[in-house]
Amino acid sequence: MATRRPLVAGNWKMHGNRVETAALVATIRHGVDAFSVADVAVCPPFILIPLVAEKLAGGPVFWGGQNLSTHKSGAYTGEISGSMLKDYGCTYVIVGHSERRTLYGENDSLVAEKYGAAQAADLIPILCVGETLQERESNRTEDVVARQLNAVIRAHGVSSFKNAVIAYEPVWAIGTGKTATPEQAQDVHRFIRGRLAVMDKSVADGVRILYGGSMKATSAGELLAQPDIDGGLVGGASLSADEFLSICRAAK
Repeated sequence: MATRRPLVAGNWKMHGNRVETAALVATIRHGVDAFSVADVAVCPPFILIPLVAEKLAGGPVFWGGQNLSTHKSGAYTGEISGSMLKDYGCTYVIVGHSERRTLYGENDSLVAEKYGAAQAADLIPILCVGETLQERESNRTEDVVARQLNAVIRAHGVSSFKNAVIAYEPVWAIGTGKTATPEQAQDVHRFIRGRLAVMDKSVADGVRILYGGSMKATSAGELLAQPDIDGGLVGGASLSADEFLSICRAAK
């Protein structure tokens, strides 16, 4: 089985200003310098990426975008292309986050298109998949996650996951303070890896699958100890340097 280096990525969502961000990234960079058990990344709002890139350049922490356009350039007011993110040193970009799917109507087809645009720009997509509370209570979790994965596999092939990360984010646990139990999370992570393994076992063994449902320092250890959980896509807790670094340290 492939050895998977953990990844802890912070999704700052629409938070931060220049002063707060400079202090936050300085503390994170200093803290990450002290250990090397995991890859660490932060995904700030677009407008803060140049500042983050300046503060993190040459250090151990990666950075990325929270979204991208399907287009390379053109008359698309308000959009940001993959090549623009790459120009500012981004390594990762989040695609298909549940907030994009729910609040902005991004469907599976559009998410798959953005995933392809990310890879075409030499970015690593962090593909978000997950079910709502209603879908979980209807025992449809696996059907929903399979549908979301299948859209990408149909468009780009299972081999594309050699250069991608998957984040399982139970929608019912995002911003609610609820967290899936380690066993619930592991069940879905195992399902995702197994579904890919049917098509290509080496790809399935190598792909990193993150947990993205309100991970905190207090829950990180048990979650990250599960065999198929390879890190976290961290929301609110990534806005606290101490909390975020505690999660990073738990990713052994």
